[in-house]
Amino acid sequence: MRKWLTTLVAALFALGTTGLAAAQDYPTHPITMIVPFPAGGATDTLARYLGEQMRPILGQPIIIENIGGAAGSIGVGRAVRAAPDGYTLSIGTSTTHMLTGGLYALSFDLLKDLEPVILIGSEPLLIVGKKSFPADDLKGLIAWLKANPDKASVGIAGVGATGQLAGISFQKVTGTKFQFVPYRGNGPAMQDLLAGQIDFMMEPASNFKSLVAAGSLKPFAITGEKRLPSSPNIPTADEAGLPGFFASLWYGLWVPKGTSKDIIARLNATMSQLLAHPQVRDRFAELGIQITPLDQQSPEALRAFQKTEMDRWWPIIKASGLKGE
Repeated sequence: MRKWLTTLVAALFALGTTGLAAAQDYPTHPITMIVPFPAGGATDTLARYLGEQMRPILGQPIIIENIGGAAGSIGVGRAVRAAPDGYTLSIGTSTTHMLTGGLYALSFDLLKDLEPVILIGSEPLLIVGKKSFPADDLKGLIAWLKANPDKASVGIAGVGATGQLAGISFQKVTGTKFQFVPYRGNGPAMQDLLAGQIDFMMEPASNFKSLVAAGSLKPFAITGEKRLPSSPNIPTADEAGLPGFFASLWYGLWVPKGTSKDIIARLNATMSQLLAHPQVRDRFAELGIQITPLDQQSPEALRAFQKTEMDRWWPIIKASGLKGE
């Protein structure tokens, strides 16, 4: 009996040290980061930049895999089903990792089936129109929409995405009506906006920075409390004639349920290290993304924030009657 117990303890110790060694050696090969949208949108741009910055710290390349559809829930589902070995990361937004739970009958639980790593940051939305849109400022846009109910089309990154919820709020406070056109992500929607196939969008500001700078689109207002340092000429909604209209999008990083706590700690430390780097902070400022304060960068803080956001937004989604298709 004593010999059997000794053998069992030795086996369990070996399993434990093997797992610890694997975590200490991590990573030993390339890591995949799933972006739940097509290439070209704000989340994709952020993921590719972060992947470049993570590579020298982790010593392995970060491979971006774009999986769009259903407001990001298809890509998140792919991450949920991945092996919990630290080699599949799930980057996403308040849409993909919070709002979709109130829209779709998901086959997974956003809180229970993913392990949080870090809350990266947040950014305001930008109300922007096609170059030929007849209005030149926010007051003009609202006036045109009131005079032409249901004639304007607004591109959104999926049913129930942040842009649509912000658009519904915009309609209520301005007394306007317009049509929502869902896409598989902001990238495809932006292409149609540039081509004049849709009239305007209300999405993360970083999507449009270069296009606005090139004069390809008309910026109407930022939905933040302050102007963006990178776009000081674009007024806030407050300044442009729509007081108190605020909307933002937040970004986070997760891994599949069951991933080693040591690996999660390594990823969290890696992200905190790069988010503190002056070059990264400057780049985020250019994009208009506000980095999460250091004391809120723990995995536990992201889980708590995610739950708070669900409690806030899911009842609003249910009340609006929005349903994912």
